[in-house]
Amino acid sequence: MTKFPAPASPSRRHLLASACALPLLAACGATARSSTGSPPLKVAALFAGNVKDQGFMEAGWRGLQRAGTELGVQTRYIDGIAPQKALLAQALEDLAKDKPDLIVAHGGQNNEACAEVAERHPGTLFVVTQGAVRGANLASYDVLQEESAYLAGVLAASTTRTGVVGHMSGIRVVPGLKGRAAYAAGVRATDAKVRLLTNFSGNQDDNALSRKVALAQSQAGADVIFTMLNAGRDGVTQVCREQGRRQIGNVGDWVARDPQVFVGSAIADVSVGVFQAVRDLQDGRFPTGEIRKIGLAQRDAVRLTMAQDVSAAVRERIERVAAEIAGGRLHVPTTYDGPEFATPA
Repeated sequence: MTKFPAPASPSRRHLLASACALPLLAACGATARSSTGSPPLKVAALFAGNVKDQGFMEAGWRGLQRAGTELGVQTRYIDGIAPQKALLAQALEDLAKDKPDLIVAHGGQNNEACAEVAERHPGTLFVVTQGAVRGANLASYDVLQEESAYLAGVLAASTTRTGVVGHMSGIRVVPGLKGRAAYAAGVRATDAKVRLLTNFSGNQDDNALSRKVALAQSQAGADVIFTMLNAGRDGVTQVCREQGRRQIGNVGDWVARDPQVFVGSAIADVSVGVFQAVRDLQDGRFPTGEIRKIGLAQRDAVRLTMAQDVSAAVRERIERVAAEIAGGRLHVPTTYDGPEFATPA
């Protein structure tokens, strides 16, 4: 394992140089430590997936990069780890060997592994972004993607022409399950007659698999599909383009990338959770023992974008619902007990 500090490397174990190179830290003045002559904070991160997946992992990685650039911290990360508890725990142990100030475990799949490893390293702070755990040296930051997912459900039910809408995800982690439940609730609250096809295929990054599921949902009548996938999103996009279907993206703004296919995007910018955790540590207000939630009230992090062809009436409806959620007048459901769409053989 590469130790702090070291040059950037394209391998799976990385130390990223911040925008302020080490000799220039005093000039940049980005960190509280450097301004007082102390060394900059050291932040290590684990991404249980590929940081170039165009989705959840890449967003978290961007938050880490931003912390290096804007806050002047030294950053290191490991990616490409399968979402299995034993493998995640070992990767976290590897990061802990260098005794960084903070270890970021990105994604709710790290909840159990991070809680166990944190107990074994009481002198190091840990955070699970999109997590639901806490401890004496452990906090979680949760960008509430279920709030924008609810709006995605309103959009899907408002724009479907067939009366059938789809949902696709991969692994069953808590944020994904909550997002599916919220989407289903948004669909149901908008038009109870709209039929929902919802699927967890078991893989976030397999385009051949996601294409198969999307094609099956399209053939079953779904003309709007909400995808909570990472690198596997492209398979759905291909089907939508071929079949004349529309897609709703998540995490980032997919409407800006492909407005012909994407009728909307349920933005839940999880990079904000990573960056905020580092900034809170630097500012001396890291929320040890807490779960910090970031929702629609913080529109830079959570919102729904829509394609230009979405009608003014639908936009107004969604803005009203968003205001109700942000103001605490509408509770977003986070559990779902309805039928599921089987993954094709």
